[in-house]
Amino acid sequence: MTINTSRRGFLKGAAATAAVLLVGARPDGAIAAAGAETTQLNPFVKIDANGTVTAIVKHFEKGQGPATGLPTLIAEEIGLRMDQIEYEFAPSNPQVYNNLFFGPFQGTGGSTAMANSWQQYRTAGAAAREMLISAAAKDWGVAASELTIEEGMVKGAGKSAPIGDFVAIAATMDAPEAPRLKDPSEFKLIGNGDVRRKDTVIKSNGQAMFAMDVHLPNQMVAMIARPEARGGVALGFDDSAAKEVKGYIRAAVLPTKAGVVVYAENTWAAIQAREALEVDWDMSGAETRNSDEIRNEIMAALDAAPEYNVNKADMTAVTSAVDGAAQVVEKTFYFPLLAHAPMEPLNCTIEQTAEGKIVLHDGAQMPTGPHMAFQQIFQLPPEMIEIRTMLAGGSFGRRATPDADYQVEAGLAFVMTDRSRPVKLVWTREDDIRGGYYRPAFGHKVRVGLDEAGNIAGWEHRVAGQSIMKGTAFESFSVHDGVDHSSIEGIADSPYSIPTQSLGLTDTKKATSVLWWRSVGHTHTAYAMEVMMDLAAKAAGRDPVEFRLAYLDESNPEAARKAGVLKLAAEKAGWGKAGAGRTQGVAVHKSFGSYVAEVVEVSGTPEDGIVIENVTCAVDCGIAVNPDVVRAQMEGGIGYGIGHAMRDQITLSDGAVDQTNFPDYEPLRIGDIKAIDVHIVPSAEAPTGVGEPGTPPSAPALANAIAAISDVQVAELPMAENGVSFA
Repeated sequence: MTINTSRRGFLKGAAATAAVLLVGARPDGAIAAAGAETTQLNPFVKIDANGTVTAIVKHFEKGQGPATGLPTLIAEEIGLRMDQIEYEFAPSNPQVYNNLFFGPFQGTGGSTAMANSWQQYRTAGAAAREMLISAAAKDWGVAASELTIEEGMVKGAGKSAPIGDFVAIAATMDAPEAPRLKDPSEFKLIGNGDVRRKDTVIKSNGQAMFAMDVHLPNQMVAMIARPEARGGVALGFDDSAAKEVKGYIRAAVLPTKAGVVVYAENTWAAIQAREALEVDWDMSGAETRNSDEIRNEIMAALDAAPEYNVNKADMTAVTSAVDGAAQVVEKTFYFPLLAHAPMEPLNCTIEQTAEGKIVLHDGAQMPTGPHMAFQQIFQLPPEMIEIRTMLAGGSFGRRATPDADYQVEAGLAFVMTDRSRPVKLVWTREDDIRGGYYRPAFGHKVRVGLDEAGNIAGWEHRVAGQSIMKGTAFESFSVHDGVDHSSIEGIADSPYSIPTQSLGLTDTKKATSVLWWRSVGHTHTAYAMEVMMDLAAKAAGRDPVEFRLAYLDESNPEAARKAGVLKLAAEKAGWGKAGAGRTQGVAVHKSFGSYVAEVVEVSGTPEDGIVIENVTCAVDCGIAVNPDVVRAQMEGGIGYGIGHAMRDQITLSDGAVDQTNFPDYEPLRIGDIKAIDVHIVPSAEAPTGVGEPGTPPSAPALANAIAAISDVQVAELPMAENGVSFA
């Protein structure tokens, strides 16, 4: 067969084969496009000549769904099916891929992935759509207004062709400055409950590559021997016994003296060699307090005058209002240290390329942190550091520390070698439980005065605990006038209209390295607020739902949304209609821009065992981009919050953590909650967080349900250590 191809047609075909369309943003935020991979542009969307569309996801995937959500935004705007878009994780580049809520910092956290990407990714997708349509219009000689893209095909003017046919022409065009975003009435994917996660199949069949799965040729495995208590320093070691372990290579004291790194050929050899190592520790500067001492310090701080008057109230007047009320309801709460305990313990792998570039393979939650740290460790410019973000098996905040702790450990372990072999740092489960950064311990002392009609006449609230943000790179982000907002969020900004309220805060000495934990301060503030609302309602002789609604002024949009989820959860749970032998408890809370109400229904007794029969959840998170993901995150957040409240705590003996693994730090079991029912409020508001907001109301709703069946109001957690058993 003879094929006649003109020179012009040949050149056009060759150009099309190599073409790629990149659409993203310049460092100033303006939309931009380019037609070459070598360009300085870092895109949000990439389309090759075959029409393969790839979303460049700037938020890492630890199970919360951005690897589905961000591609959904792009696919919706371009006009694709979900099976027509792929994803890859963005490189470390805070000038382009920064979290818009974190400033010049690239990171995932605070349930911000969808909220801060909503406009950005839709705009990139819309720009790509308009460029492809303009390219088709130019090629076909028709008006762009006549064309649309449906399921990856450009259609109109009696013609139809796949988008890949127009990539070469589109790649020569400038990006539109203000592309038209689709109206919600046009959405086919956003809000579609049938859209399923992009990563489900690969996680189910074993194809997914988590950070722990990285195995580079000729790599060494490194483990760190750390002191029993925070603050210990390694002076030296004896590795005589470790040398008998097959696969042991060597050991060395870290330059920081925070531990001793053991190098081995494999993980098992590293574990055995580390156990055989004898380390000489200087513990003179280490933590020595026990958990009881820490608790007593927090309780003493609650009884003293607060260090900070958070809401600038007249505290004397509030105290007088409470003291002079017809009834006074008061409670003191204590929340212990908690570990994050993700299913994948911490790990990362470092290698050096032939060109001298340092490459980190990591489930990098905040890549800017290790990127900056490695510049110092390796004395290299930023362009010589590369971070390849992998999937992570959970985090709950643990993979994002202000000091990039485990990545720095890995960097120091690598810099002490000749760099000819990659180094994979591995933490065991025991390392994770005992050597981690914890949800800080906090106490609350609350006094609520009720008038003769049962209305709140005054609310005196004192908080004491360990600041997460102070002394870190994030201090300016959260600390204002000395107050770490993460300590009192959920109280200071509550949508409840409570008259005559004071809020005092006192910082106490940190016993360990403390860190944000799923929902940060809301983990304890929601519990204190919602248990007190129930106690006040009971003292007033009023229904807990009705009592809460009385303090939600629905002329205020925030209060109206909070009231909306409360009403919906109560309706769907059949509030007040629990069956024989069952009771219900309710809690409602706003966190990370979202509103969540939960009703927990229980049976049994604290003495014989409480059974959690059902949790009904209502969530208002703005537009639910992926309803299936939203439901899953609510279910996970509820289980996470309830599981920890039931049984878990981190305790210290002479500064050392007592717990070691899941037998004594027991996660939620699948049989602990019989059923969870999630209802999403339809909304036209921009999306807000879903990764964390399901957690705060879960434990107080359970506590209120238990109190309704037994009059046992748990004020100190975990419940299992404070008068409640579970069947």
